[in-house]
Amino acid sequence: MRGQRSRKFIAFVLLIVIVWSGFILHRINEVERQAMPHKADVAIVLGAAVWGDVPSPGLSERLDVAVTMYQEHYVSKLIVSGGLGTGKQVSEAVAMQRYLIQKGIPEQDILLEDQSRSTFENLVNSKQLMLENGFTTALVISHGYHLARAVDIASTLHMTVFPVAAETHVLFVPYHKAREILAYTKWKVMSLIGEPE
Repeated sequence: MRGQRSRKFIAFVLLIVIVWSGFILHRINEVERQAMPHKADVAIVLGAAVWGDVPSPGLSERLDVAVTMYQEHYVSKLIVSGGLGTGKQVSEAVAMQRYLIQKGIPEQDILLEDQSRSTFENLVNSKQLMLENGFTTALVISHGYHLARAVDIASTLHMTVFPVAAETHVLFVPYHKAREILAYTKWKVMSLIGEPE
């Protein structure tokens, strides 16, 4: 009898996991489909890995989208958001700034947010920069799998944002979507207990 109850409980938990994972994947795909450029005051580029002191190929894909948004006059300012990773000498934000300058973006049009260690902090700190500069709308640039969490976090912060997806030719998307299910779940749980991160 006890074994039967245990099997039912395990089956119930698995069902919850499957349904929740399906919901997140649906949300990821939904936001990615809706992602497109809009006119905005600024674009926020969410950080990712830095290799040495230069952006990784994945981060470079995000930055190339930011360059396009700037050159096509969707935005006139860029916020590069990302702190100093463990064992790194250069913050993600500084590496991104250097890359953008090499691509022809004027230094005065790049705002650095180099304190964040998570997507939640990326957006909290970028919102503060927006307030300080009188910006009310922003593009959020990242890879498609990441945008649902970024947009939903921004919504809880009462930010007006428009997602823009970077296509990838270097990342294994199924792996990153699987990781994103865990990251989205962690953010939701931490938010429910009053400690979002």
